[in-house]
Amino acid sequence: MGKAEVGTPKYLANKMKSKGLQKLRWYCQMCQKQCRDENGFKCHTQSESHQRQLLLFADNSGKYIHSFSKEFSDGFMELLRRRFGTKRVSSNKVYQEYISHKDHLHMNATRWLTLSDYVKWLGRSGQCIVDETEKGWFIAYIDRSPEVLEQQAKVARKEKQDKDDEERHMEFINQQVERNKKDGDSAKEVELCEFKRENDDEVVKLEIKAPKIKAESILLKPMKIEKRSVDDDDTRSVRSEKKYKPSSSQKDDGKKLSALDEIIKIEEYKKEKANRKDYWLSEGIVVKLITKSLGDKYYKQKGVVVEVMEKYRAKIKLLETGEKVKIDQSHVETVIPAVGKIVCVLNGAYRGSKATLLSLDQDNFCVTIEIAAGPLKGRVVKSVQYEDVSKLFQE
Repeated sequence: MGKAEVGTPKYLANKMKSKGLQKLRWYCQMCQKQCRDENGFKCHTQSESHQRQLLLFADNSGKYIHSFSKEFSDGFMELLRRRFGTKRVSSNKVYQEYISHKDHLHMNATRWLTLSDYVKWLGRSGQCIVDETEKGWFIAYIDRSPEVLEQQAKVARKEKQDKDDEERHMEFINQQVERNKKDGDSAKEVELCEFKRENDDEVVKLEIKAPKIKAESILLKPMKIEKRSVDDDDTRSVRSEKKYKPSSSQKDDGKKLSALDEIIKIEEYKKEKANRKDYWLSEGIVVKLITKSLGDKYYKQKGVVVEVMEKYRAKIKLLETGEKVKIDQSHVETVIPAVGKIVCVLNGAYRGSKATLLSLDQDNFCVTIEIAAGPLKGRVVKSVQYEDVSKLFQE
């Protein structure tokens, strides 16, 4: 059946229908074609052009999914920045406005299965402030433009300068008060009484002794005000090390820490800050599927990570069936083996190291491990969280 002629009622009806949004399940992202009903979508999937697009997608599926995900995220964040700014707003409201445009990129073509997964990813990547409430997920855009960052730095410097001046003034007043208190305590109290003579011929001698007053109590010493420069990264790191550095009076298992132990603890603290990431997948570890979106067949199945893709996704091989599936790290959890087995440290100070599992603390959901290789071989690390270690696959 041919197309309706221009100006006919059928032509006008088709134009009116094409303006509105159609059902998502009848949309082909690769061909960018929207079908009106199930029959039209079926005919499109059997067409030669669609089959060619599928062959292109099969050759490099990761490239297409990455480009679709980037395009969707860029459009969503641009709408959030332009429409709402840095205000706190419901993620579903922003999404409804985004999909109201007919030519938007659909989420089912991206690597995020649901809007909640995408919102969590925004929070992990530091693009938005994310919080979950009874009414759903709420997000707030973090503006990192150079103008905003410069303005924030100016405000922070001004507040720091005002605070420093106020602290110096209050410290000066407190020192004066303490000196006055000391001077008052040192002065002896004199009781006043009526002067009486026993004999009229008696010569009265008055001996007045002035109390010895130190020169320090009369002349106030000028305060020494330390010059402070603007904090940079190196200064902050040194101060954080001094703040964390344990004193010699601290005890570990009833024993005083030696200088070497203190140095090791400081290095562990620095490594913990540097190696703590929001992604933890690693090749060769055993994980357990905890999502039901793949079906009950794969639910709670264990597999070994064969390949890590884009930090947050991986290809795993199931241990029972040998099938290979692609999953996101939010759909799996770590596996804790029996005591004495080898594990891989996935996050924290010893990220990427192999270790031996020594004991389990099921009440606090943590383990004690011993580093099995490297320069710190034999180092015992306590209170390591379950999600920071996983069983290492061994054939």
